Amino acid sequence: MSVPESDLPELISETFWAILDDKIPDETVNRMLWYHLGYRYDPVSQAWDVSQVDETWTEVYPDPPDFIGSRPATIKLTRSIPKENKQLLKSELGFGGYTVDELNPRRTRRATAVNWFLNYLKKSAASNAG
Repeated sequence: MSVPESDLPELISETFWAILDDKIPDETVNRMLWYHLGYRYDPVSQAWDVSQVDETWTEVYPDPPDFIGSRPATIKLTRSIPKENKQLLKSELGFGGYTVDELNPRRTRRATAVNWFLNYLKKSAASNAG
């Protein structure tokens, strides 16, 4: 179920571009999101430990959702990004978006995941600096 952090790709530009370019499997993107949201799978109890997950997530998703396959989960992810960080794909990565022929819900959800990771990093850096 859950993957140790050491087995997940680092939150770096190369990883983000690999997600945007569809070179990292959906399952891995989901696991990355789950991990950074705080979801941990306990193989002993065979259940999700959500003690590190914000209550706003556990109320709706006591088990981690499939972000790539679920529009409602991705909408919640988008809404969790403050307005001032909604354009990090553009400002931090220089991502101009997909062309019309590349555009589909799955790719849009992957872009949302990358934007969430960029927001997560920005928030982490701010809290570590303060």
